[in-house]
Amino acid sequence: MKFLRNFLASIMGTLVALGIFWFMFVIFISVLGSAEDPVSIRNNSVLELQFSEPIVDYVGTPADAPFSGLFEESAGLDQILHAIRVAKNDSRIKGINIKTSSLLAGMAQTEEIREALLDFKSEGKFIYAYADFYGQKEYYLASVADEVFLNPQGIMDFKGLSSEVLFFKDFQEKTGVKMEVVRHGKYKSAVEPFLADRMSDENRLQIKSLIESLWGSMLEDVAETRGIDVSELNRIADELGGRTPELAVLNGLIDSLVYQDQYDARLRTELNIGEKARIPAVSLKNYMKYAKSKRLKKGKEQIALIYAQGQVGYGSGSPQVIGQGTINSALRRARNNDNIKAVVLRVNSPGGSALTSDLIWREVQLTREVKPVVVSFGDVAASGGYYIGVAGTKIFAEPTTITGSIGVFGTIPNFSEFAQEIGINAEQVGTNKNSVDYSIFEPMSNSFRAQVKESVERTYDTFLSRVAEGREMTVEEVDKIAQGRVWSGAEAVEIGLVDELGSLEAAIEEAAKLAEMSSYRVTKYPRFKSEFERLMDGLGGAQSRMAEKTLEKELGSELYKAYKQVKNLSEAQGVQAHMPFQLNIK
Repeated sequence: MKFLRNFLASIMGTLVALGIFWFMFVIFISVLGSAEDPVSIRNNSVLELQFSEPIVDYVGTPADAPFSGLFEESAGLDQILHAIRVAKNDSRIKGINIKTSSLLAGMAQTEEIREALLDFKSEGKFIYAYADFYGQKEYYLASVADEVFLNPQGIMDFKGLSSEVLFFKDFQEKTGVKMEVVRHGKYKSAVEPFLADRMSDENRLQIKSLIESLWGSMLEDVAETRGIDVSELNRIADELGGRTPELAVLNGLIDSLVYQDQYDARLRTELNIGEKARIPAVSLKNYMKYAKSKRLKKGKEQIALIYAQGQVGYGSGSPQVIGQGTINSALRRARNNDNIKAVVLRVNSPGGSALTSDLIWREVQLTREVKPVVVSFGDVAASGGYYIGVAGTKIFAEPTTITGSIGVFGTIPNFSEFAQEIGINAEQVGTNKNSVDYSIFEPMSNSFRAQVKESVERTYDTFLSRVAEGREMTVEEVDKIAQGRVWSGAEAVEIGLVDELGSLEAAIEEAAKLAEMSSYRVTKYPRFKSEFERLMDGLGGAQSRMAEKTLEKELGSELYKAYKQVKNLSEAQGVQAHMPFQLNIK
């Protein structure tokens, strides 16, 4: 019987091994096949922009890496912008067709794509946009087009921005599961949902100020390309003047209501081809494959472009987590490479570990002593995200960037009331007065709370001093605009937290200017394994990602965001420098 069991196990193991081998073989052949199949771009073509994947600043996998692009679940903003810039000077590309009803990107990312499209139009090429429905972010992007089209039965959303914050105080009291909180900063409201059942006046003030600034920046851009005054756009939003397709046209938001076939006929007319001719189009995804081999900047001298994106967490880091390991290694490589004359640090982060932020801050400071370090803020550079960039030579941000949030907090889960309810009692024994550490099954002691408070205050004072030194301000001046409050990029320039409004490209140009370079190329860091390689490295991680996706599908996006907010705070280690709330713009 034992022999039969071992025999069957051996057969099963062999079959699994053969299955994995066959899977790898198929993947390898498909990769070889795609490598030998160049992207075909016909003359008189249209570049189609459809953003079906989430957009991140940087995918991090070199284009020449094995299995690059395979199983990737996101698109790199850097690759998208590069493709649009290559298309601008590609004589085969006559125009761009924006066809997206769901744009999974941040506001600042959308703004950068919009700026690249404006630059594309400067070459005299056309841009048209068509959709069955436009959300506000999608319309913001589409408004850059020469003409904006909507399905006659389509939907238009144009009513202003709003944000929603969930509060858990009553939930904690009813379940006995709560978060113990120690914070500094009257605006440090990342932890407010665990302390109250409604929004504080300070939090309401900062959120309202922030979304009004973001909305104002959006309207200024829409006003410029649509030829409608900002005051008129606000009137349209207040009166829901885009709630029907006909009203959207009447109020100038949309140029024409057409079905897909009619829109295609308009493209044919623009391309000067027959009414039954197939429209020569190339997808953005395919054009990105073509564009990746085209360098727009060349030269022996280099600018190192270092991407820091995601939560700040202690460790080596990953494409989704800013760790001191990968970022500091990239900074040291850039600092010690004589061919690299300047560094651009791109930050897109809501913050996280205060310790990690300080470790990276130190490496930025050391690099700045050797060569210029220009910092570019993306969608979010808040709290720990702002911390790591404040040592830069000069800081750029988009008007819609969310930044600041200079404040710190500590959160620790506590299940003591819940444990008492279900009959669990924890007893501790120690050798010294303070040898017994904190237990989630016991109420937090006054002495332990005092220790955490001391650590929070010390970290906050350090944070203030870092900002004061980097921005050439006094600690008192920084404290007045700190307290955990967030600001838009436009507001941050006015109060001195940011030097200049501008895109990543503007930051790169400034770095070249400071390094006195006329010709240069850009080298990107850090380098990560492809999604396929990470998948094969650890199937456990893959299973975890699959479980997360399943949970999101079952809970729905809104409940899943609430779950992630609680999970991230409960798993946070050490004092946190984190954005004070999750901004879900609607």
